[in-house]
Amino acid sequence: MRRYILGAVLAMTATLATAETYKGYEMPPFEVVAVRETYEIRDYAPHLLATVRLEGDLGRTASQGFRTLAGYIFGGNDAGEKIAMTVPVSQVPTGDGYEISFMLPSARQIEALPVPDATSIRFSETKPERLAVRQFTGHSTGAGLRRRAAELRDILERDGVTILAGPRYAYYDDPFTLPWKRRNEVAYVIAR
Repeated sequence: MRRYILGAVLAMTATLATAETYKGYEMPPFEVVAVRETYEIRDYAPHLLATVRLEGDLGRTASQGFRTLAGYIFGGNDAGEKIAMTVPVSQVPTGDGYEISFMLPSARQIEALPVPDATSIRFSETKPERLAVRQFTGHSTGAGLRRRAAELRDILERDGVTILAGPRYAYYDDPFTLPWKRRNEVAYVIAR
């Protein structure tokens, strides 16, 4: 009997240990504080980001930003050091373009990161924040993302939620994942 209880405890611990991963990749730590009909409210803990800011349209900046950041984590730095891949790749509109970001592994410290070969990469630590997040599948085209962001904004306004910033877009899967199996998200920073 003890063996079965121990097995159950270990299984639960393994489940908890993978709660902040997606397909084996680390993702930002968050707690779901409410589930609404079409979105979740999540509290995110601070985490490190590597970010590039690019001018241009959604597709070009996503592709170029991903390549620049991937170059850094695949060894494009002063130490030639490889850094573990994480998810999601995030994209935030800036007016004249987008900021593309990767979360850096939680075991890393900002002051100990290798210097990137690409001078456009910046590091920052996020502050704790609350986000309203809506998941969707499919391809992430500019028109589709803007439509999904507008839909979520309208729902949040209807629900009386105060929007502080956004939208933000998040992509969890590689470009070769079938569209209906992709995990994408649109989110807004909201008041607590």
